[in-house]
Amino acid sequence: MVAIQTSKMKKALNLILLVTSLFAYLEWGGGNHTFLFQAEMEVMKLLFSKPGSAVHPFTIIPLLGQVILLFTLLQKQPGKLLTYIGMGCIGLLLLFIFAIGIMGLNYKMILSAAPFIITAIITIRVHSRKTKKE
Repeated sequence: MVAIQTSKMKKALNLILLVTSLFAYLEWGGGNHTFLFQAEMEVMKLLFSKPGSAVHPFTIIPLLGQVILLFTLLQKQPGKLLTYIGMGCIGLLLLFIFAIGIMGLNYKMILSAAPFIITAIITIRVHSRKTKKE
């Protein structure tokens, strides 16, 4: 019974990680801004039309992390290693956005990355918890 609840909790946390990563807010010079899901749509279009222009570590690694987290949602029991890898891939970009938001005092960027970071911390705590055997 405990294992089933833990499995559902892990899946829910992985889904929350996936969703919160999509709503990261990016802002850069010249008044440009976008949400991560909008930027990913552009990257996906470029991957099929001009693959060379879309291949960059800050685009491919977080996208790979999201695919890994999506895969864990299809597993019966989400794997700890895959969850950590997916979270780490996405976390590279989100922590970078968070740090830039702090340095530039951009509250939109800080607040958009914070839900992912908080959920990631909770996910690590849940995965590192020892389960009781009944």
